[in-house]
Amino acid sequence: MSRQTGPKAGKPEPLATPMEDTEIIDFEIIELFFFAYRDFVSDPDAILEKSGFGRAHHRVVHFVNRNPGMTVADLLETLKITKQSLARVLKQLIDSGYIRQVAGPEDRRQRKLYPTKSGRELALALAEPQSRRIERAFEGASAEAREGVKAFLSGMRDRQKAD
Repeated sequence: MSRQTGPKAGKPEPLATPMEDTEIIDFEIIELFFFAYRDFVSDPDAILEKSGFGRAHHRVVHFVNRNPGMTVADLLETLKITKQSLARVLKQLIDSGYIRQVAGPEDRRQRKLYPTKSGRELALALAEPQSRRIERAFEGASAEAREGVKAFLSGMRDRQKAD
């Protein structure tokens, strides 16, 4: 349904004034999130691009390295994605030798995921610039401030989708 913005239902009028914070919307924090995320992923993006990989590959490599032996079902639940969206990314990482898929010991249909040595090296290469960026941001901050940031970020997670 189109919205009428003036006496004529023609072209909407352009608004020249910037959006201001409201009682419930803090645009400054929203923008800080946009910029922080853009910069946080920029270093890994550049590393991944050299291999023809993207952010989906980064997430898979990260979580498999943090949880060796996790099942494909566990990874799907962690990432909140479909089998179809994971299949291509996982196949590329397996074919490239970064991840190894092993049948479960009790249930052969179960697929457990493990990093290879090169997968672990890739995960570290992607995490190191992010870790440096985090440490720079925390320079001079107290341990309490660091815990406060962790609590804040944990609070940002969707409770319905959190583990």
